[in-house]
Amino acid sequence: MNYENIVLDFLNGITTITINRPKKLNALNKDTINELHSAFDAADADANTKVIIITGSGEKAFVAGADISEFAHFGIDEGGKLAAQGQKILFDFVEKLGTPVIAAVNGFALGGGLELAMACHFRLASTNAKMGLPEVSLGVIPGYGGTQRLPQLVGKGRAMEMVMTAGMIDADTALSYGLVNHVVELEELMPLCHKIAGKIMRNSSVAIAKAIKAINANYIDGKDGYQVEIKQFGKCFGTEDFKEGTTAFLEKRKAEFSGK
Repeated sequence: MNYENIVLDFLNGITTITINRPKKLNALNKDTINELHSAFDAADADANTKVIIITGSGEKAFVAGADISEFAHFGIDEGGKLAAQGQKILFDFVEKLGTPVIAAVNGFALGGGLELAMACHFRLASTNAKMGLPEVSLGVIPGYGGTQRLPQLVGKGRAMEMVMTAGMIDADTALSYGLVNHVVELEELMPLCHKIAGKIMRNSSVAIAKAIKAINANYIDGKDGYQVEIKQFGKCFGTEDFKEGTTAFLEKRKAEFSGK
């Protein structure tokens, strides 16, 4: 598929998706959201892709928010559909992927940009990163999962303050909040992402996918995460990777996982 708003790169088991709208600070519009869905879907289906990294082009922004010009004239029904479709097509979709997704936050991650980063399995940030949910300054609230994922990551009180003030936090504050896992200089961001991806790829991809499902279950209303863990744990015993991993351990050698 030819993309107009994103760039894909594959290297050594890692698919990097770069949002490429630098003149708009990589703001998310409808076309970009649809392209991201297609790219994530294809990467997840590709057996050669073991880790996905999402980032923004340039040095200023990961994603500086949604493209406000697309929805400024919307009414109640249209606004609700915008949020529902966006969550289904991209944000919830990314969160539920079986392939690990790392957000490389290289600059501004505001509004929909921070919501996209939070939908990823974890986040790394450059020292120049600024993060926030400024929607209430526009008379609206976060609609792509921000009111749900932010308190899960930083706690209710901090999330309330960030949303109500519409303010930004810097990378070090985000690290202290637990919103990001690591903060490094911009030139070190992608190398660190690749280093961590390399550690991930040494392990069983089929087990990792099941772990993602079990961890996510804890945040789904009405789901018993412990029961999901038990079920996914049991399923691991029927995989080739389990046989290889346990055999390699007993034989005191490095496991060679097939991802099956």
